[in-house]
Amino acid sequence: MSNPIAPSISSASTDPHSFAQPQDVSVHHLALNLTVDFDARVLAGHATWQLANSTGATELLLDARSLQIEEVLLGGLEGEPTSFTLGSEDAVLGQPLRIVLEPGTEAVTIRYRTTPGAAALQWLTPEQTAGREHPFLFTQSQAILARTWIPCQDSPGVRFTYEAQVQVPAELLALMSAENPQQRSATGTYHFRMDQPIPAYLMALAVGNLEFQALSPRTGVYAEPATLPTATSEFADLENMVVAAEDLYGPYRWERYDLLVLPPSFPFGGMENPRLTFVTPTILAGDRSLTSLVAHELAHSWSGNLVTNATWNDFWLNEGFTVYFERRIMEKLYGRPYSDMLQVLGHTGLLHTIEELGPDSPDTHLHLALAGRDPDESLNEIAYEKGDYLLLTLEHLVGREELDTFIKEYFARHSFQSMDTDSFVAYLRRELLDKHPGLEEQVQLDAWINGPGIPAVAPPVSSARFVAVEQALGQWQAGAAAASLATAEWSSHEWVHFLHGLPPALPAVKLAELDAAFGFTQSGNSEILAAWFPHTIAAGYSAADAALHNFLTHVGRRKFLVPLYKALLATPGGAARARQIYTEARPNYHAVASVTFDALLGKPTE
Repeated sequence: MSNPIAPSISSASTDPHSFAQPQDVSVHHLALNLTVDFDARVLAGHATWQLANSTGATELLLDARSLQIEEVLLGGLEGEPTSFTLGSEDAVLGQPLRIVLEPGTEAVTIRYRTTPGAAALQWLTPEQTAGREHPFLFTQSQAILARTWIPCQDSPGVRFTYEAQVQVPAELLALMSAENPQQRSATGTYHFRMDQPIPAYLMALAVGNLEFQALSPRTGVYAEPATLPTATSEFADLENMVVAAEDLYGPYRWERYDLLVLPPSFPFGGMENPRLTFVTPTILAGDRSLTSLVAHELAHSWSGNLVTNATWNDFWLNEGFTVYFERRIMEKLYGRPYSDMLQVLGHTGLLHTIEELGPDSPDTHLHLALAGRDPDESLNEIAYEKGDYLLLTLEHLVGREELDTFIKEYFARHSFQSMDTDSFVAYLRRELLDKHPGLEEQVQLDAWINGPGIPAVAPPVSSARFVAVEQALGQWQAGAAAASLATAEWSSHEWVHFLHGLPPALPAVKLAELDAAFGFTQSGNSEILAAWFPHTIAAGYSAADAALHNFLTHVGRRKFLVPLYKALLATPGGAARARQIYTEARPNYHAVASVTFDALLGKPTE
C-alpha cells in the first residue's frame, strides 16, 4: 500500500460548476458506507467527510442532485445532529447542501439515499447484460454527476482520499476506483481503499456478475464470464502498454492498472477511473485493432488523473495531452505508420467538429466558457484533437526530445494537483517557450487557446498507409470491381478511412456491391459499422436496416449514436423512424446519452 499523499485544492480558479467553497472549508478524506438495492434502484447509507477548515468557517457547502438527505451529524455516526438545508434546484448544477459547523468541527456524516433516476447510476436488468442472469450497476460520474450518488465537493479542483464499504447481493462482485477484490465475497460485503487523492468525477462503482483474469502482476481484466475470454485475448498487450507509457513519461503512480468491460449501454468508449478503467465492449473487435482506446485511458493515469484540469473550462488540459500521449504509446508498440493512421482519423474528426460548430464558434477555443451550461457539452473533438494538435505543433517546432522532457517534468512537478489554463500557459512559457526567443509568436499560442478553429501554423498530418487506401478508393470509383481491390492487409483503421472517403450520395446498388465484397453490414467491428451506416441510411439501403436497428438498440456509446440519429433525421420520413427506434432503445442508454437524445429527438412519452 502506498503512503497517503496530501490532497490539494486548486486556488487559482473558481469552478462555475460547483456550489462548494473549498477555499473556506474543504473535504480531504471520505469514508463511504453504501448498500446497493437493485429492487428499489437506490444506494443507501452514509458518507463521512474529514474536513480542512483553516478559516474557521461555520458552514460547509457540498454539491447534491436528486439526493434524499436524511440526517447530518457533526463527527462520525455517534456525533450530534446539526442543521442543514438544500438550496433551490438548478437544472445543471443540482442543489447546494449547506451544513452548519461548529468551531473545530473536523468531520461531518451525512445519512442519505439516492433516487431511482440518479443520473450517474445505470441500473441494468439481467436481460441487458451478456449473461442475462443477473442485474448490473455501474456509475459514470464525469463531468458533474458524482453529486447524484454522493454529496460531495464535485469539482475537479478538489481532491480527496477515500475508503468504502459496499454491501451487494452475495452472488455479485463489487468494484470501485480503488484497491479491488479479485474474487467474490461470500457475504456480499466489500471494502475499498484509495490512498491517492482523486477528484469526485473519478469516483466509480460497478456491481455485477463479474470475474477477474490477470494479465501480468499489475494488470488484469474484469468482465462478465461470457465476455472474459474474448476480453483477455483482446487486451493481451496491456502490460506492454503500461511499460511503454512509463518509458515515455515516468512511473505509473497508481499501483494496479485493471480494466472492467461493461455492458454495451456504457455511453463512452472508456472512462479513466483510477486503477480500474471502464471500457465499452464495442472495442472487442477480435483483432486488437481498437485498443488505442485503452492506451488513451491508460494515458489518463498521467494526464487527468495525476494532473487534473482545475475546472471543466480547462478540459483540454486533460484530453489534449492524453490524445498526444495515447498516440505516442501506440507508436512505441506498433510503429509510426500505425500511429499516423490514428492521427489522420482524429484530424478528420476535428475538421468535422469545427464544421458542425462553425469555424468562428467560441466552442472551438481550447479554453472554454461553460458557465451556465452542462460541461458535458465540452466532450467533443476540440478538447481532444485540437489540444493534441497544439502539442504536435510544439513537437514540430522544438523537437520531440525537448517536448518529451517538458511533458515528463510537467507531470512530475504537478502530480496529484490541479491545473488551470492560465497557470499552464505561465508554466509553458517559463519552462519551454521563453528558452526559444520568438517561439511563442511562431506557435501562435493565444490563437490556439483563445481563438477559433485551427491556427495556420499547424503542421500537416498524413498517413502513408492511407495513401494506398485512397488509391484503392479511386480505382473503385473509376470502375474497378470492389472485389478486385488490394485490401487483404488492411486494418480496421484503413477500412474506416475508406468508408469516410466514399461519396456522400452513393446509390444503394453501389453499396450492395461493396457489401457483397467486404461484408460491412455483418462486420463485428463497431467503428466500421458506425462509418458504414450513414451511407446505408442516406441511400435507403434496406439490406442494412436490421443491423442498424440492432446497433442502435444495443450499443449505448454516444460517439456512434449521435451521427446515426442525425443521419436518420436528414432522410425523408427519418424523424419518425428515429423516434420509434429511440423509444425502444432509450431504456438501454445511460442518462449521459439519453439527455443528448431527448434534446435531439424529443423524450418519448411514458
